[in-house]
Amino acid sequence: DLILAGEPCDIYGKDIQKLFLRVEYQTDSRIRVRITDAFQSRYEVPESVFPRPKPAGNPFSPTIKFRFATNPFAFSVLRVETNEVLFDTENYPLIFAPQYIRLKTTLPANANIYGLGEHTDSFRLPIDRHHTTTRTLWNRDSFGISPGTNLYGAHPIYFDHRTTGTHGVFMLNSNGMDIKLRKEDGDHASLEYNMIGGAVDLYFLAGPNPVDVARQYAIVAGMPAEIPYWSLGLHQCRFGYKDIDEVKGVIANYSAAGIPLETMWIDIDYMDDRLVFTTDPNKYPKNQIQKVVKQLHEDDQHFIMMVDPAVGTRSGQAGAYDRGTQLDVWVKGPDGKPHVGIVWPGATVFPDWFHPSANAFWAEEFKRFFDPKEGFDIDGVWIDMNEPASFCYPPCNLDPEAVVDIAEVMLTLDNIPPLENVESDSESEELNLNRPPYAIQNALPRLSDRTVPVDAVHHNGLLEYDTHNLYGSMMSIATREAMLARKPDLRPFIITRSTFAGIGSKTGKWLGDNISNWDQYRFSIAGMLGFASIYQVPMVGSDVCGFYGNATESLCARWAMLGAFSPFYRNHNDIASIPQEFYRWPAVARAAKVAVAIRYRLLDYLYTAFHKAHLDGTPVVQPLFFAYPEDSATFGIEHQFLFGDGLMVSPALDESNEVEIYLPDDIYYEFTTRRILYGPGAKMWVRQVELDEIPLLIRGGTIIPMREESAMTTKELRKKDFELVVAPGSDWAAKGSLYLDDGVSLEQASTLEVSYAFDATELTVTAAGRYNVNGVKYSKISILGISERPLDVKIALASGKPIAVRRIDWDAQNEVVNVDVAISLSTSFTLRLEFAEADADGESAGGHAHDEL
Repeated sequence: DLILAGEPCDIYGKDIQKLFLRVEYQTDSRIRVRITDAFQSRYEVPESVFPRPKPAGNPFSPTIKFRFATNPFAFSVLRVETNEVLFDTENYPLIFAPQYIRLKTTLPANANIYGLGEHTDSFRLPIDRHHTTTRTLWNRDSFGISPGTNLYGAHPIYFDHRTTGTHGVFMLNSNGMDIKLRKEDGDHASLEYNMIGGAVDLYFLAGPNPVDVARQYAIVAGMPAEIPYWSLGLHQCRFGYKDIDEVKGVIANYSAAGIPLETMWIDIDYMDDRLVFTTDPNKYPKNQIQKVVKQLHEDDQHFIMMVDPAVGTRSGQAGAYDRGTQLDVWVKGPDGKPHVGIVWPGATVFPDWFHPSANAFWAEEFKRFFDPKEGFDIDGVWIDMNEPASFCYPPCNLDPEAVVDIAEVMLTLDNIPPLENVESDSESEELNLNRPPYAIQNALPRLSDRTVPVDAVHHNGLLEYDTHNLYGSMMSIATREAMLARKPDLRPFIITRSTFAGIGSKTGKWLGDNISNWDQYRFSIAGMLGFASIYQVPMVGSDVCGFYGNATESLCARWAMLGAFSPFYRNHNDIASIPQEFYRWPAVARAAKVAVAIRYRLLDYLYTAFHKAHLDGTPVVQPLFFAYPEDSATFGIEHQFLFGDGLMVSPALDESNEVEIYLPDDIYYEFTTRRILYGPGAKMWVRQVELDEIPLLIRGGTIIPMREESAMTTKELRKKDFELVVAPGSDWAAKGSLYLDDGVSLEQASTLEVSYAFDATELTVTAAGRYNVNGVKYSKISILGISERPLDVKIALASGKPIAVRRIDWDAQNEVVNVDVAISLSTSFTLRLEFAEADADGESAGGHAHDEL
C-alpha cells in the first residue's frame, strides 16, 4: 500500500489518498509494475483487447531487479549483473489523481530513445535542453502526418539503447497521454508520463541487446501474424478511380508496361454515395466488379476493397444500418441514443466493438457483401477512418435522418470552433471528460473534435474517454474474425490505419495520408522502422509516391525504389492529385521494373523473415544499431536500414544522384557485382546513383536464398529456381535460412525449413520438412569474397554420395565463385571448395587482406 505523504498537491484534481503497488517478476527478463487505486476500481485496458502475458514458472534467474524507497516512495529498475540503473523515479514524486497520473524517470544525458508512436518525428527521439519533446498519444485522423503531432496510432513502448545494453519499457494504458522528454539541469535527462486516466501498468524488458528487447516485447504484445505470400507483391490503389472501366484500364496498363502488379485495390469510389457495404449501380455495377475480380484471379492476381467503420443512417438504402439498428450495436451518447456523426456518406453511426453482438454483426455483413460466389471474392481488406474519424465538432447532435452536404462540410472542415465556445452539460461531479484538468497536446483543441465524443458510453459501461485509442484495433480484431468466417482455412490479409499496441498479431498497417514531397519520402523510413522494429507491426509501408499533392517523376522513381524495400509495397494517391501509377512516367516505369525485380527475387528471403518474426518476434526490417549495438555512429541513423538481417539499404534522399552513407566496421558485398567491400566505420559518398538504382549491400556473415529471376506474379515466381548467395563475414563464416510453405493456409499441412552454414571452405545445407517443392531447385551457388580460383568444387549428399557440378566459374575481378548446379530444394548436402594450399596466414583463399574502400 502507498499512503499519500503530507498535504496533497491537487495540481490536476484531488490526489488519491491510498494506492496499491504490485510488482511481479514474470520471467528472467521481464518485470511488471502495477500501481492503481487501493479502494476504487479504475479503468484498465480490457483483457479481451490486450491479453496479458503469463508469468513463467519458477525457478528463473532475473537479469533485472526492482528496488524502492518508502518515504517518500520512489522506485528503480536495475540490471542485476552491473547494478546499472535503467529506470529511476527518485526526486520525482508520483502524482495520482482521478484524471491525472504523473510518473517521471531519470535518463542519461544523451539518451537514445526510440518508439512512443505513432509519429513522424525522428526515429531517435530528440532530447534537448531548450526544447521539450512531447509525444502525445491520442489517435486522430491526421491528414498530412505533420511532425510533432499525434497521429493515427498509440504505442506507449520505448527502447532505451546504451553502449552497455538495451532495455524496453511498455506502459499498458490506452488513455490519452503526453510523454515528455527533456534535458534537465546537471548531467541527466528525463522521461515523464502525463496520463489522463487508467493506471500505471509497466512492463520492463531487460534485453540486453536491441533484438532481444524486440523479441521480449513480442511476447508481451503478441507475435506478429503470418501473412500470405502474395501480399508481399506490388499493390496499386487510388482514391478517385471514377468507374470500374478506369480500374480495368489501370490493370491492363501495368501488364502492357511489363510492371508486375500483384493486387488491385479500390477505395470508397465503388460505394453507392459512399455507404459502406453498397456499390454504385452506375459507376461500379456489381456484375462488372465481379468480372474484374474473376479475371484477376484467372491471371493469378488479387483484389482488395476498402471498408470504413461508419455506417450511413439511411434506412432502406443502407441495409447494414437497418440490421445493426435491430441488433442495437451502435456506440451510444450519454443520453442512451446512438451517437450520430458525420463521415463520407453524411450522417453515420459507429459500431460499438464492446457490444456482444458487434463482431457477429460485422462478420455477417462481410459474409453478405464479400460472399465469394454471390458477392465480391476479395483476397484481403483495407480498413480506414477507424480512429474513429468523424467530420463533426462537438456538440455533434445530429438526427439520424439529417441530410448532410458533405462537400460543404469538407470545405469548412478546418474552421475549428474556439475552445471556449463549447462546454459540456453532461459532466459528473467527479469527472470532467470533455475538459479534463490536464490537457494533453492533442493537435485539435478538444478530445472529441472530429471523432466519437469522449462522453459516449459503450455497451459494457466503459467510456470512450478511456477506450478511444482502442477503437481501430478492435475493428481490426472484428475484421480478422469476419475474414476468417468467410474463408476459415486462409490467412487473412488486413491493412488498417488506426492501431494500438499488440495489433501486429492481427493486421498490417499503412502509414496514412502522407504528402508527395521529399520530407515525407524520408519520414517513411523512420515510420516503417518504428512499426516494424519497435511496435511489432512488421507488415507496414507508406503510400509510395505520396498520397496528397502532385508527385514529380524523380520523386516517384526514387520512392518506387525505396518502397520495394518496405514490407508493404503499395502505390496510392488522392483524388485531387495527378495520377501516379508507375507506368505514367518513363523513368518511374524503369525504376519500378528494376525495384520489383530485385524485390521479387528476394521475396522468399523476406517471407522467411516474416515467418521468423511470427515465431519469435525478430524484426523483419531493422535500424543499423540493431546489428551494430556498440557503434555509437549508428544510433541516430534513420535513413539507412537492414532489410531482413542481411541486406543494407541506403536510398537516395533528395533530387541529387549522390548518397552519403555510413559503413560500420564490417565486411559487405555489392548486391549487383558481388564485389567485397571493407567498411571503414565512417561516412562515404556513393556517386552517380541513377533513378533506377539504390545502393544495396549484402552484410558479411549472411547467406541469402533468392530466386534466379523475377516474374509477373508471385504464383509464377514460386516456380522459379533459386540462387544461393554465400557472403562470408570477417571470420569467413556465414549462415542463413529459408522457409517454404503453400503461402496461404492458416494451418500448414507441410513445410520446408532449410538452414545454411558456411565455414571458410565448406557450405552445409540442411533441409527438413515434407513440403512439395514441385521441382524447384538450386540452379546456382555463389560464394563471395574468394580471391583465388579453386582447384575444384565438390558437392555430396549427407551419405557421401557425390552430386554433379554442372559448371564452375571464378569471377576474378569481383572475387566470386559461381557454381551451376541442379539440386532440389528439399535436398541436404555439402559443398566444399578445394584450393592448392592455404595462404601464409593459414586462412582460406578468401581471407587475405583487401584494400579498404
